[in-house]
Amino acid sequence: MTHSDPNGPLCDDQIAHQKAPAYFACVINDAERLMQYAAEFGIDVADDTRHAILQARAIYPTDWTEEAAAKLLAAVTTLSFRMHPVTAASLKAYHDDTRPTVRSYLRIAIILASIILPVSVATFITSAVSSAISADVVRANGFAVKLRAQLGPPLTPGEHVADLPKGLSEADLVSDLQDYASTVRILNARARKLNYFIIPFHRLPSEDVGTPQERKKKFELPVGIPDPIAARDNITDTYQDVRYFAQSIQTDVAVFYGAITTCILPVLYALLGTCAYLLRSFEHQMGSRTFTPSAANSARFLIAAIGGAVIGLFNNFSVTQEASIPPLALAFLVGYAVDVFFAFLEGLLKAFTKNVPVANLKAE
Repeated sequence: MTHSDPNGPLCDDQIAHQKAPAYFACVINDAERLMQYAAEFGIDVADDTRHAILQARAIYPTDWTEEAAAKLLAAVTTLSFRMHPVTAASLKAYHDDTRPTVRSYLRIAIILASIILPVSVATFITSAVSSAISADVVRANGFAVKLRAQLGPPLTPGEHVADLPKGLSEADLVSDLQDYASTVRILNARARKLNYFIIPFHRLPSEDVGTPQERKKKFELPVGIPDPIAARDNITDTYQDVRYFAQSIQTDVAVFYGAITTCILPVLYALLGTCAYLLRSFEHQMGSRTFTPSAANSARFLIAAIGGAVIGLFNNFSVTQEASIPPLALAFLVGYAVDVFFAFLEGLLKAFTKNVPVANLKAE
């Protein structure tokens, strides 16, 4: 049979090249990688296996024969079985795909950390300051009630300052007034600090009223406290404005950071957990030369994000009567062990449907 070509007859070398399929070049490269790995780690390879691979390299592609191809495939099959779980693909990835994979994982981890760290710090700070504000409000309310009971109602215009009630010492009264004023100042300072973590920015109702000296007097007791009732009423007026200011900020912070903690952070922590799992698996696989890039890793991130979003719907999970896991920690664990979490969900679903009558299921 004569070979023909539109541009002229084929030469002998071109006919020989056609006898050697191109994919056998890849097979030979894979076989040599496996042989090199066996030599590095002292794994014995049979002489006929080694000879088949070396002969294939020597005759490819000009003197390629069907017998050489069969011996090569048999040798590769033997080597693959002998080297398992190491494969030619994992050895190629060990040399070619290490840095790109590490860079991609590190890039994802850095992006997640750059978001999680400031948001987590802001959430922690706002939670602590909000708790302190609530405690200050309770304390200031106590002083307001106590001083109202001790000093009575505000004086009417023209009424003279009465003597202190019997049994009430001036030292105790001054101490209570000082503590009251100090608590209001601390409450105002904490509310202003909390104000930096919320948008829109709130303003104290009396902040723009009067000069700085006049505004300062609203938070300070007069020297000597000549009129304790007037001093108490001045601090109480200031306290009412500050309390409204602080509690308005508290409400906005609770809504804003509550939404972040419930809806966003669990997803981010789950993604971070997946990144930690993949990095740990990558380290182990690189040590054993079994790493191969997989598109399933991208799907694992998506599954972890879904799991993190589900975790955000729950409150603390109790491990024992004394211990519980907060949702963010559990979201990280879900991202690290996605399979375990979905196995748990499947078991939970079976528990719900186990006692459902069969007739009801058929009716549905």
